[in-house]
Amino acid sequence: MKKIGFLSFGHWTPSPQSKVRTASDALLQSIELAVAAEELGADGAFFRVHHYARQLGSPFPLLAAAGAADIISGGRLQLGISRGSPEQVIDGWRYFGYAPEEGKTDADMARRHTEVFLEVLRGQGFAKPNPRPMFPNPPGLLRLEPYSEGLRERIWWGAGSSATAEWAAKIGMNLQSSTLVYDETGESLAVQQAGQIRKFREAWKAAGHARQPRVSVSRSIFALIDDRDRRYFGGDSETEDSIGFLGDNRRAVFGRSYAAAPDVLIEQLKKDEAIAEADTLLLTVPNQLGVDYNAHVIEAILTHVAPAMGWR
Repeated sequence: MKKIGFLSFGHWTPSPQSKVRTASDALLQSIELAVAAEELGADGAFFRVHHYARQLGSPFPLLAAAGAADIISGGRLQLGISRGSPEQVIDGWRYFGYAPEEGKTDADMARRHTEVFLEVLRGQGFAKPNPRPMFPNPPGLLRLEPYSEGLRERIWWGAGSSATAEWAAKIGMNLQSSTLVYDETGESLAVQQAGQIRKFREAWKAAGHARQPRVSVSRSIFALIDDRDRRYFGGDSETEDSIGFLGDNRRAVFGRSYAAAPDVLIEQLKKDEAIAEADTLLLTVPNQLGVDYNAHVIEAILTHVAPAMGWR
């Protein structure tokens, strides 16, 4: 069994070819697709945030509106974080008032802030109360309110390297691996990603955590079952991984797309080592094609592919 959700970057553009022409369109359609995916039986709606691009950039209002803010939804929130994408701007964190400490890197800074964040989520008191408070306080140090039971165990880290995956395991975060990783061995995305997942699980075991971790991978997968599918993706040329360089000039491997008739698709997916290693598969959706078509994309995988793969 495998959990299957969708991942949307929430692209929008004023182009007349797009069905998502404004930021408002992107947010409203994201909510509609989340509702549609739940009605279809999918296991989650995931949204990628880029602050400097015409994509989704207001995560918490969106999550609250979709019913995913943790206390509002009764503990359904799965919150993914990472140190950010370097492609869009140089040192984007500086524009939010952050800077690494002397002798430290932006990666060091991101890890330090993450560790502080995770400590706050434990729900233990850490803040010294005012001796003359405006409102009555419980005894002792104060915690951040409102406290959400169990949220600490539902924080995921988006890792691009084996070392980062092992660090995430050590401090007890779940692992998200997208459609690219830093190219560390020259092998395919699926092989390198599967290796990272295995290293993550080994580090998790060595850290002695009591619970079992969660691991997700993202893939662009399209079952060609009607004329729309064949028109949009029937001529897809991304049948091999590609190599590129991220904003920090590090070589990365970008995963291929899968687009084929269901029977062919099933055989292709059986060979993807990383999907086999993960407990959760996130389907990256072409959100600019509109809610109806993206719901169709999700339904096609749930109906025509997932049962044959043993995911349902």
